[in-house]
Amino acid sequence: MDIALFSPSSLFADDEGCDSDKEKMESYQSYVERKHDFPGMELLIREFSFHQLNANLLWPGTFAFAEWLVQHQSLIGGQRSIELGSGTGALAIFLRKSFELDITTSDYDDQEIEENIAYNCRVNGIMPVLPHVKHSWGDVFPVTDPDWDLIIASDILLYVKQYPNLIKTLAFLLKFYKPKDDSAISIMENESKSETYEGLPRPAFLMSWRRRIGKEDESLFFNGCKDAGLEVMHMGSRVFCITPREATVRKGTEELPMKPALSCNTHDPADLSDLFKNIILRQVDTSELKPVPSYTNLSGV
Repeated sequence: MDIALFSPSSLFADDEGCDSDKEKMESYQSYVERKHDFPGMELLIREFSFHQLNANLLWPGTFAFAEWLVQHQSLIGGQRSIELGSGTGALAIFLRKSFELDITTSDYDDQEIEENIAYNCRVNGIMPVLPHVKHSWGDVFPVTDPDWDLIIASDILLYVKQYPNLIKTLAFLLKFYKPKDDSAISIMENESKSETYEGLPRPAFLMSWRRRIGKEDESLFFNGCKDAGLEVMHMGSRVFCITPREATVRKGTEELPMKPALSCNTHDPADLSDLFKNIILRQVDTSELKPVPSYTNLSGV
């Protein structure tokens, strides 16, 4: 498996000189195609030899997050999803092929990124190609009524100056979430007239962060989420779940308020599912669980 030495997916361009760089790159763009081993399959991914917006290569965190999602697939099954900072689109393509996940890709407002993701979809048998949203974090989101139950991202905390913009986009997607329909947001199954709740709270943001940065920089993001009315829960293996402070689940047309997200140190998918189920059904006293007291100590986990 070929692993990138630097950068894959993301972002933005507000630096001076970006326009001139873009003009230079528009005249010539080179690519390289590499085979990458994902859990249970091999994907052929075309990557930019260089891209001014760092959407060119795959980072090792993508593969680690893919492994985690396979181990915890019961948490994401059936969710209408969007990936932020899709880069090459490899993770989204993997999730579509593995789980038939309804997933949309998203990255900086750049035509080359969108076209490259579409190319990677086609060469890996994804037709029609995955829907794509061009969006620069912090700008007005092009979809006024976001209906994605799940937002995912891998290794997108590289640029500290973009944290406020990322949090602004996350807060919009999470707080202005409007379920597409009851069937799409239902997290319960009726079995023998009993109700079984499964999966993550909806909406939720699942983020894997593998690249190490300073504790102070990392705390800026997590504390920024808190200031924006979002709650953070560490799921283990450096995967974090971020939800609105007053998240809700739906039981038919009835909304049930949820308590804030809490820390969870289990790596067992069944334990995670039980945790969410019991919180939703009020079958556990959440005061017995330890909330995340500070976001300055997470980088050492």
